[in-house]
Amino acid sequence: MFEGSVYRRCKCRTPKLDDAGQPVTDSKGNTVVRELGASCPDLKKRDHGSWYYYLKLPDGPLGERRRPRKGGFSTAKEAKKAAQKLWDEDQSGIDIDSKETVAQYLRRWHTKRVDLKRTTHTDYRDYLERVFIPALGHLTMRELRARHIQAVFEAIWAENKVKEANREAAKNAEQACRAAHQAWKAAAKPRPPELRQAWHQAKAELKEARSKPRQDTGPGRQKKFLDALSSALKDAVGEKLIAQNWCDSVTIPKYHKPDPLVWTPERTARWRQTGERPGPVMVWTPDQTGQFLDAAVDHPMYIMWHLMIFRAPRRGEASGLRWAEVDMTKGSANITEQLVTDSSYTMWEDAPKSRSGKRTITLDSATFALLAAWHDVQKEQRKEWEANHREDPEKYGPYVDSGYVFTRPDGRPHNPNNVSQAFARLIKRLDLPPVRLHDLRHCAASLSLAAGLSMKAIQALLGHSSYSLTADTYTSLMPQFEQAAADAALDLVPRQKPSEGESDIESGSTDEGSAPTDADAAPKPAEPAPGTQGEQAGTAPRLRLVAAASPDVKEAA
Repeated sequence: MFEGSVYRRCKCRTPKLDDAGQPVTDSKGNTVVRELGASCPDLKKRDHGSWYYYLKLPDGPLGERRRPRKGGFSTAKEAKKAAQKLWDEDQSGIDIDSKETVAQYLRRWHTKRVDLKRTTHTDYRDYLERVFIPALGHLTMRELRARHIQAVFEAIWAENKVKEANREAAKNAEQACRAAHQAWKAAAKPRPPELRQAWHQAKAELKEARSKPRQDTGPGRQKKFLDALSSALKDAVGEKLIAQNWCDSVTIPKYHKPDPLVWTPERTARWRQTGERPGPVMVWTPDQTGQFLDAAVDHPMYIMWHLMIFRAPRRGEASGLRWAEVDMTKGSANITEQLVTDSSYTMWEDAPKSRSGKRTITLDSATFALLAAWHDVQKEQRKEWEANHREDPEKYGPYVDSGYVFTRPDGRPHNPNNVSQAFARLIKRLDLPPVRLHDLRHCAASLSLAAGLSMKAIQALLGHSSYSLTADTYTSLMPQFEQAAADAALDLVPRQKPSEGESDIESGSTDEGSAPTDADAAPKPAEPAPGTQGEQAGTAPRLRLVAAASPDVKEAA
């Protein structure tokens, strides 16, 4: 039971009297008033005044008295309940005297989190400053509740509906602009000026429609917001600023991590017809992968992409690979660091994504041959650049001996953002079904799975932190290998040959008396897309030499 009391008082006022019983006035002659408080005669009425509590808490560490009071309760029972709750929190170690606001705490918490990776630290600052502090920052940590956080996400959902309307408006404006342009173009010359005016008006409306926010804050992004705040409030519980992590009681849309989908012939045909991707994470078939490798052989980043397709490093891990970590005797590469970049293209070195990301990968024979030849080409590039630097130092800066495997002609490593953009431009030029650069890891996993590698081996190849992450992501084989798995059970059941006149369908066989083979079902591979010119002058001929240096490169690809 708490130490203290509950009492009733009101806000009624009466003139303040001096010792002689006369009203006290201020310097301007106004009468000074005071509250009647607990002495108000109207407190006998049931609906007059309110109940207060008064607590006698243990003195503070410096001997300061701690006597909190609070009123506004309708009944004595409510006042006692609130007093007991505050007493219990104090006894459990909660800092009930803290006046720190949510904004002050979140910024203090973010500053001390020096253990976070740089990208995570930056993302957390964005979430806190852009989402939570504007909505919750004015509250004290003692006032914060789950309903306040829930209201933040309800506002996000309402904003998503506005963005959906903006997307629809932009779509309609685009159609109207296209129609106005066609009307102007189809008109006989001299074209009526009102048609041009209507077209320009439609373009202006389209520009305005596109200027409004249209990108949803989806379940995945909302989960990141909540995770960041939950991490902060977890520490607040540890500091005894709050009694519990209020994020645990917040509900947001369930996030389902997208599974990789293979670009089957049906999905590819649908994409070519509508331009719609079946999912955010797509994987090429072996035929499509081969088309890409054949067409990209002249590209300056070909060997990096070849490594990513077959040995699955992340883009930052491939960009940050150093020759010192490549064992050309054993044919292996140590993934010990990565290059990371942000939206402003600032680049820095960092550890791999997780502890399991530090791994050693064995190079396949084709990639090993390509790297061996590329090492010689890189040396020639350095000689050529240094010669150009001596002749024209203003145009050609000094060569940078960075030690990275994949470099630009001046020795500097590739920015990971540039690698992604170059990859996207190339596959668009080749008219291949679109995949992200990161999806090459999924290609590597799918190819390894189809080749018979165990899920544990694929986990080690990818550097995943858990077996379940790998197994949950890659649960199906490539389409051309699924038929064999489906027919495996069928082949175990002996069946009589169909008698004369019996339907082949009834017997479960085809006209030839057997199920269609993969070769029969699989579509014929398309002609390889034409090659592209290297994006850096003088690089394409060297890369052709690299490919020619390894006779088995084409077979492995």
